[in-house]
Amino acid sequence: MAIHEDVPLTVSPKTRGDVYSADCPCRDLLDVVANKWAALAIGALADGPARFGELQRRLEGISPKVLTATLRRLETYGLVDRTVLPEVPLHVEYELTDVGHSALGPIVALRQWADSNYTHAVAILSQGK
Repeated sequence: MAIHEDVPLTVSPKTRGDVYSADCPCRDLLDVVANKWAALAIGALADGPARFGELQRRLEGISPKVLTATLRRLETYGLVDRTVLPEVPLHVEYELTDVGHSALGPIVALRQWADSNYTHAVAILSQGK
């Protein structure tokens, strides 16, 4: 369709956001992934599906309430799939989606950076933050 007969209307869908822009929807996605527990949950699911109890044991220090909220948020944003297994009693497994898997690279890099700065973290904690 053209606005004027001699000027064709070209529609090019936007395929990349700008998180520095106030109205960019990617900010919400960044907020989800940059959350400590969400990043750790994504990392914990890197090796494949896991049940709630497995994730809670892996993510030492997380409460059931926070883990539930984290997994729901990851599911809402399409990073995690939740599957109810038809067993008695019912079991639920969580697994990364393709988008969730695509977040692993940056999350693993950030975790490795944090791990490699262990002595710095210890020094900061010993100073009382």
